[in-house]
Amino acid sequence: MSKALGLLSGGLDSTLAMMALMRQDIQVTGISFVTPFFGAGKAKLAAEAIGFPLIVKEISDIHLEMVKNPKYGYGRNMNPCIDCHAMMFRLAGEIMEKEGFDFLFSGEVLGQRPMSQNANALRSVAKHCGYPDKILRPLSAKLLPITPMEESGLVDREQLLDFQGRSRRPQQALAVKWGYPDYPSSGGGCLLTEAGFSNQLRDLLQHDPAATSADVELLKVGRQFRLTESVKLVVGRHQTDNDRLQQLAKGCQLKLRCANFSGPLGVLCGEPDQQGLETAAAVLASYGKGKDEPKIEVLFISDEKQFTISVQPMPRDDSRALLIS
Repeated sequence: MSKALGLLSGGLDSTLAMMALMRQDIQVTGISFVTPFFGAGKAKLAAEAIGFPLIVKEISDIHLEMVKNPKYGYGRNMNPCIDCHAMMFRLAGEIMEKEGFDFLFSGEVLGQRPMSQNANALRSVAKHCGYPDKILRPLSAKLLPITPMEESGLVDREQLLDFQGRSRRPQQALAVKWGYPDYPSSGGGCLLTEAGFSNQLRDLLQHDPAATSADVELLKVGRQFRLTESVKLVVGRHQTDNDRLQQLAKGCQLKLRCANFSGPLGVLCGEPDQQGLETAAAVLASYGKGKDEPKIEVLFISDEKQFTISVQPMPRDDSRALLIS
């Protein structure tokens, strides 16, 4: 029995690719990668629902370095899809060699994404990852050149599929036919495809090229304000955000909150001067219960120090003008 390792997002396409090979009695294992931009939640659900083993691998740091400077550039937003797919196939290929799998596969569909899943892009991914002769795309295999796995008989080409284009109706119909009617809805995948998040990431990397995955995690919480070229403020929108900011703030970073009124928690990124501190306090105050007061006290706290600044809350329209969106 042949063994195959498949890239699994948990979406309909990658799960159908798994099922297509399972129906040939090929022993399949999924691998799902975790970064600040996407996780393994859907993949875990799919693996449990269909019944195959799953490897979860965290790759935040090396993935972020690729995102900063992708060889093939970005899509509509900050999504370097060709480089990302190539990286995942490369990392999966290393596991394939170590664990004795025969080949790799994915749920990519020819033409589904015009920029990253056209024929040239699929060839670029295969070439760039270092395993061009070990990649199978079961959902579009009949429309692609025959692979060594099919030629050698590891996979029966006649049982593979010929899906192409952007419509997902053929996949949806197949899911029902194969007994998988509760497939997940599309969307909600990679944050790099979202315009708002991409704008915030672009701002971060422009002002801090050495940003880490911990800095990226802060982008996913609250409102993001650019105060100066070197200073940014993150302000919670609700209690869940405030709790998350408490967890993410580094010991050296200043946290701030209104001293005598309820309101959000803020985290300052960078090294602000006195003007920067006052601006941050005024922005934070504009989102608290004391926003209409002439002056309020804002408390700043870090592991090293604690102090207060008295400020007039900034008019809401002025604070909105500083939002990164």
